[in-house]
Amino acid sequence: MFIKHSQIVPSFLSAILKAAEDAARRVPPAFPLEATVAVNPFLGQTEEDLATASARLQRVAGVRATRSGAGYAAAIETGQISNAALEEALSSSTSPLKPKDLPALKAFATDAAPKKLTALPTVADLAAESTGHDWPSIIEKTIGVWAAGQFDRGQALWLPAPGSEAFASWRVWATHDLTPEIAGLTGFCAHVAAAPDTTERAILRVADALGLDEVAAETVFHRLYMDLGGWSQHARWILWQAELNGQTDRTLVDLLAVRLIWEEALLVRFPELGERWAETVAAHAAPVVPSEEDVALAILQEASERTYQNGLTAILDGPCASPKRPALQAAFCIDVRSEVFRRALEGVDPAIETIGFAGFFGLPLAHKAHCSDVTEAHLPVLLKPGIETASHADAASEQKARIAARTTRAWGRFRQAAVSSFAFVEAAGLFYAVKLLRDALGHGHSTATPSPAPHVVGELDAAQKADTAAAVLGAMSLTRNFGEIVLLAGHGGHVTNNPHESAYHCGACGGYTGEVSARLLAALLNDPETRAGLAQKGIAVREETLFVAGLHNTTTDVVTIYEDGVPSGRSGDLLRLKEWLKKAGKVARAERAPALPGATPGTVTNRALNWAEVRPEWGLARCAAFIAAPRKVTAGKDLGGRSFLHSYDWKADEGFATLELIITAPVVVASWISLQYYGSSVMPGMFGGGNKLIHNVVGGIGVIEGNSGRLRPGLPWQAVHDGEKLIHEPLRLTVMIEAPCEAIANVLERHPEVRDLFDNGWLHLFALADGKVQARYRPGLVWAITEQTLAA
Repeated sequence: MFIKHSQIVPSFLSAILKAAEDAARRVPPAFPLEATVAVNPFLGQTEEDLATASARLQRVAGVRATRSGAGYAAAIETGQISNAALEEALSSSTSPLKPKDLPALKAFATDAAPKKLTALPTVADLAAESTGHDWPSIIEKTIGVWAAGQFDRGQALWLPAPGSEAFASWRVWATHDLTPEIAGLTGFCAHVAAAPDTTERAILRVADALGLDEVAAETVFHRLYMDLGGWSQHARWILWQAELNGQTDRTLVDLLAVRLIWEEALLVRFPELGERWAETVAAHAAPVVPSEEDVALAILQEASERTYQNGLTAILDGPCASPKRPALQAAFCIDVRSEVFRRALEGVDPAIETIGFAGFFGLPLAHKAHCSDVTEAHLPVLLKPGIETASHADAASEQKARIAARTTRAWGRFRQAAVSSFAFVEAAGLFYAVKLLRDALGHGHSTATPSPAPHVVGELDAAQKADTAAAVLGAMSLTRNFGEIVLLAGHGGHVTNNPHESAYHCGACGGYTGEVSARLLAALLNDPETRAGLAQKGIAVREETLFVAGLHNTTTDVVTIYEDGVPSGRSGDLLRLKEWLKKAGKVARAERAPALPGATPGTVTNRALNWAEVRPEWGLARCAAFIAAPRKVTAGKDLGGRSFLHSYDWKADEGFATLELIITAPVVVASWISLQYYGSSVMPGMFGGGNKLIHNVVGGIGVIEGNSGRLRPGLPWQAVHDGEKLIHEPLRLTVMIEAPCEAIANVLERHPEVRDLFDNGWLHLFALADGKVQARYRPGLVWAITEQTLAA
């Protein structure tokens, strides 16, 4: 399930280029705004534990991968971290640097003096200190202006060097940009012109000029990548996409060459920095090892996670009874926001049962939306599309819609362009004042007109329909006891005036809503050819069972039902379904409202329409656990909207193929979400999206704060903080799976990349048996029996 890496640069050229390759692999990708998905910011460091990763990040970024000592001390004081959990975390640590006892551990939290962390300096940092000119800021702004045009995805009307590779484009730009010269870096344009014309030669020459060997180069290069912020992460996404298609891309090392030439030029201009730079290189050559403080803070972090785990373990006290023949089975995405709605829906009527499954419903779709020529990948970013689909109306309507869409795009570009923006205000200001007033009063449009039903391009034959349906139902653990109605509810989050809207949509659908996947699967499962093929495979779907597609709007907790091909004789069933969903939405909004600043149950829905609302919903904030088990294990238990819930029955999983799929795909995607929220909360300056109030969209790919500079990946501060305190509790994800320990361990043994996540503590793993926690996973494919099991 992981992408096979290709070479960015030929490794035979030099160990220095190998160091550039290694540093590039430590940069997480940043997906563009049109399809934003959560990314693990520690993606290149999962072979290290938290304390070592923290030491590395202090060196290359000046940030620590844990909360501050004061943060943990406050959590201990308020009981968010229990003494029992502190004892457990301390005793489980194998580090020789760990505190000797519990008082010593607490002392690291209470006595650690706050200090400003700083990365090892770049040449630009040293030059700023020596000359008084803010060279890092100058570099950030000049590279940012060039990069905004170079990577533009349709917002700009003019590009610096369309079609050129990044390094060649920048050289043309930089030889004509007088900003560095005006700032005092005389001869910079000539220096760039004289630089080697290939990326590899430029890296090798500058590395020699900076006195780098292969030992120091890796963290020096990593330091410069972090200095570029979101621009390097966007280049890493370009490489990610290329490798997904079996290709490669040089943009990331091109950016390294650009940043290195700046370092070389500054050292040439200010040779007096040579001695201090040599000391910095020597520091980079030292091994990355954690300090006692790093180890203590990592133990405190684990203690906070064990406190949560102990509470969750107490809740999971055994299975509940399931309805014998449910009137409604409702399949929702595993998203933590679905947990609240599922619990509310099951509380409406005892004949309702819910199911959890990844929101793309197992369909690897490459989809073209109505009146669009853009192909959207509606599936997890770890996978490649395998089915081509489209949503088209009749030819005349389609042509009319395409013309309207092109007009809208042209008008939007005119409105956003720098030259015409003032004219736009003059021409359209009064019209937009009326529109803003209408939206502010809550009279805007809440939802778009439903698009035509999607269909498979080229269609599937009978065997393909049956095979696809059987695979999906098997992965959902839904192969018998079908209800009268089976609702397939994708999800998305409608918000207004928010460039990060796709981040509220379905991560399993690649940052799009789950509408297409749900509607296509419902049509497939209602198809007579599919039903006949399923029966031959031993999956007998009752004749009266009707599959219905829906879309759960997580901002409003309103579920839209799509009646594609639903027989007129089932209208009564649909009315009953809609009434159930309406009641559940009311309950869910009442539960969510107290956590939303300024909200009441009656005003939650309006937040989706308010263009000035910076917190329309909390998204996946506070996510903390992933549970793969039959619904009867979690039904009736209030998990607080913090758990990803995946339905799984290991007794029906022949050969444990579904178990392997869950561990290598949904669990990994959930870990990305969890760790992105963790990084955006603990290291907001490096891995967070900054302040929404001063965001500007750049290139259609991301946001910057203000009018130039560094691209900001990750989550905006308002997505994790309520204005007074963190709303997201930064915890590494706790994974609980009801399956034999041996079967789980066998999967991990076959997938070392996933095993690293558990062996190095980026995820916690527990095995469940009969709805209770049975064992905790320990590094090295070892299981420790829990106290709950012993007590039983």
